[in-house]
Amino acid sequence: MIVKPFRGLRPRSDLAERIPSYPYDVVDSTEARRIAEGNPYSFLHVIKPEIDLDPGVDPFDDRVYAMGVENFRRMIDEGWIVRDERPAYYVYRLTMGDHSQTGIVGAAAVEDYDNGKIKRHEHTRPDKEKDRIRLNSALSAHPGPVFLAYGGLPELNALVNGIVAGKPQVLFTAPDEIEHALWLVDDPAQVRKIETLFGHVPCSYVADGHHRAAAAAKIAAERSSGEQPTAADDPSRYFMAAHFPAGQLRILDYNRVVRDLNGLDPETFVDRLREQGFHVKPKHRVKNPPSPESFGMYLDGEWYLLTPGPELIPRDIVGELDVSILTDRILQPLLGIGDPRTDKRLDFVGGIRGMKELERLVDSGAHEVAFALYPTSLANVMTVADAGRVMPPKSTWFEPKLRSGMVIQSIEGDQL
Repeated sequence: MIVKPFRGLRPRSDLAERIPSYPYDVVDSTEARRIAEGNPYSFLHVIKPEIDLDPGVDPFDDRVYAMGVENFRRMIDEGWIVRDERPAYYVYRLTMGDHSQTGIVGAAAVEDYDNGKIKRHEHTRPDKEKDRIRLNSALSAHPGPVFLAYGGLPELNALVNGIVAGKPQVLFTAPDEIEHALWLVDDPAQVRKIETLFGHVPCSYVADGHHRAAAAAKIAAERSSGEQPTAADDPSRYFMAAHFPAGQLRILDYNRVVRDLNGLDPETFVDRLREQGFHVKPKHRVKNPPSPESFGMYLDGEWYLLTPGPELIPRDIVGELDVSILTDRILQPLLGIGDPRTDKRLDFVGGIRGMKELERLVDSGAHEVAFALYPTSLANVMTVADAGRVMPPKSTWFEPKLRSGMVIQSIEGDQL
């Protein structure tokens, strides 16, 4: 793998806690407005700049991207974010309860993404990809990291353990009680060592940030196709990525809610599930599915446990996934969901929000039915990616989430 150090832009020390924000795709515009209210430093003003415009403005309007640039430039001009003096790596540790994970933020090569060394497990949505291309191109920066997993390398792990034994440059606990710590690694000898060790990592996997990675590849291609193609070491040929050993990562469930029953009443829908080959157990008090190949369903104020018959489970690395069984055997044939990536009747709810959020969405009348899934394993993710296949959309929810604005990679200038 090619992973380079870069001169990151980072919050001034006294603003290290106030600037970093949730990633752009974890909160919607309404939530972002609420979170950023009263905090002009929040990085949400850069990555979700529609919050500073009238709520009626389309989030893809040209004014949104112009506002993002204006807010970003103001942060630089005011000295709120400052560029490091020399290329560095950044060791980033997140702690959530008794779970901790430590990775290295560096500039990943678009070349590795294009040639398949950085492996994907999901398709991207054209609208979301175009949105990130427009914003990042306007900013001339990658404002949030792509979250990559790799197989782990003992020597690299040992080096990181030595770094985190020292005092971090940044340490704070966010309102969601997740602790964020960052170590700057700019000693030339350590930098060379890290770069060399990454060269021994054969591949990595996109855990979170498929749209950011795809946007980076498109931006690199656009900038290299002009009259003066970019040099091989041009910053635009790299994108900021946080690399974590796969064994440290945690995946939560990624659940589904559907706005209507496709013309069916609840009783008839349950009958159709049985006809389809599912064992349906009512009054399921545990709510969460107890194991793979089972689903929790919340319908008409009651929880059910759904278990597919063996004939519903194909012998295929993608088809046998719970998200595929739900899509292929329930969402599409019974509820009439078309493309899960674009169908407006289907919404996705990260497991961090819990079963109460599924109940709330259904009880409010906004949705008719909710499905709780067992978390997809990282082994499944890697197997599918290694085979060059893709999972259904929103198959994985990694937690804790990396903050945007902890480090920013500029793609302007002649050096990383």
